Amino acid sequence: MPDDRASAPGPEGPRAQTMALQGVANRIIRGLLRVPLLSRLIGSRLMTVYVVGRKSGKRYSVPVSYTRDGGDLLIGVPFAWGKNLRTGEPIEVRYRGRRRVADVRVITDEAGVVEHYALMCRDNHTFAGFNKVGFDAAGEPDPEDLRKAWAAGARGFRLTLR
Repeated sequence: MPDDRASAPGPEGPRAQTMALQGVANRIIRGLLRVPLLSRLIGSRLMTVYVVGRKSGKRYSVPVSYTRDGGDLLIGVPFAWGKNLRTGEPIEVRYRGRRRVADVRVITDEAGVVEHYALMCRDNHTFAGFNKVGFDAAGEPDPEDLRKAWAAGARGFRLTLR
């Protein structure tokens, strides 16, 4: 599915930010997600996605937050590495301590990303905070914040474990 936006951040500017020591934090989390008992505890919200660069061929392992939706896992990212995931091309993930293959469906259209991010934000307020999505008085994710996340380059991914 083609992406109808430029590869640079949208006019809204970047929304989600990496932490100063993101690389160190990612290494620690990846290690913890490999330990069977610990992965059950911290793996209730986190998993590792194994990505291969489409141009470089370089392999990356990225810890990401996920939300369960029926039998699928939803992830959302605003970062460029997400462009390496393509609908119909399976990837490997480490989910609940086990390495698995997952089929990917990429979501890039505004309505789809807004809906996807809203589901994730309702389920995980840490994800919402990281992506600068606030909540209204009724506890629903702010529609304008969700739209801004999409405009800044957010993508959604629906993963189906095999």
